[in-house]
Amino acid sequence: MSTQIDRPAGDAQTAHARLFAPLRLGTELELSTRLAVAPMTRVSATADGRATALMADYYEAFAAGGFGMVITEGIYTDKAHAQGYLFQPGLADDEQRDAWRTVVDRVHRHGGRIVAQLMHAGALSQGNPHRGSTKGPSAVQPIGQQMAFYRGEGPYRMPDAMSADDIAEAIDGFAQAARRAQEAGFDGVEIHGANGYLLDQFLTAHTNLRHDRYGGSVENRLRLTVDVIQAVRRATSAHFVVGVRVSQGKVNDFTHKWEGGEADAAQIFGTLGKQPVDYLHTTEFEAWRPAFGTAGPSLAALAKRHVSVPVLANGSLHDAGQADGMIARQEADFVSLGRGALTHADWPARLRAGKAHETFDRGLLAPIADLANALGHRPKRPVPA
Repeated sequence: MSTQIDRPAGDAQTAHARLFAPLRLGTELELSTRLAVAPMTRVSATADGRATALMADYYEAFAAGGFGMVITEGIYTDKAHAQGYLFQPGLADDEQRDAWRTVVDRVHRHGGRIVAQLMHAGALSQGNPHRGSTKGPSAVQPIGQQMAFYRGEGPYRMPDAMSADDIAEAIDGFAQAARRAQEAGFDGVEIHGANGYLLDQFLTAHTNLRHDRYGGSVENRLRLTVDVIQAVRRATSAHFVVGVRVSQGKVNDFTHKWEGGEADAAQIFGTLGKQPVDYLHTTEFEAWRPAFGTAGPSLAALAKRHVSVPVLANGSLHDAGQADGMIARQEADFVSLGRGALTHADWPARLRAGKAHETFDRGLLAPIADLANALGHRPKRPVPA
């Protein structure tokens, strides 16, 4: 692997000091740094969706390595149509809840905070043993191909349009999964409204052709996300952190942009900013790039204009200079790393010490993006004491 040095001139202990400042989320949750681990699908649970000892090792390493907050991979919320991938973990029953307790305890052992990302795959489900069909806002076949590194093959299936009962079931699934997350000891949940999954399918005009209160205008297409937020808040206590992740691009449509540009952003973020959430997580391929066209504010910066809660920015921020710059320019309050965290579970500790950061090796995700492949691809790094 090649290496890059993210150390500016001067004392390594004070380099990028903004990244190591504490941050409070909600009324009580204190983060030790502005560095979070982004949610990354690892398809390494048991076949029935329980977290494993290997997953506990994996998540613990991030907390031991200096990340202030760890966001889990997407966790499916019900045993109907939520599951997206085989060997994806769930919070759809009490056995799955109990299996997460060890993971949570291991992260807390190092002073880290851990947030469960709650996900309903909708029409992008490519591995669900609970149902033989998929459901989405409308009967529109998703573009692109299923992801081979998550054990998918061929085109996505044509989904059935969700009925009112299906929508109610999905909302309740998010709420009950959030309740179980709090019971398992998680510090909060992140509602996955990004990357082309169910809530994003409702927001996107070409995948949502409905003519009821969930279709048509941006306000209506965002309604399911709002309903989920409010149901999750009702199901959990006031101090429990609730975040929401938002994106333009999707796992099957990387270049998608909101049709109304900055006007859509103002309406989406303005609406979400009025909800009972504690942070907003934006993700783009490169977080600092203009959200629309070749000039203008980034997606995170647009979010900052319209919400009063902290904004978490994601997208190629393993470049420490870019990560620090997002906070320095007040485009974000904290940042999340995906590829950087996979490369070095101790990325923050290495930055503090002025050590080299290796570049990301895609072999960590191929042929299957699970933990067994990652361990076989390179020697296991010990968890720092």
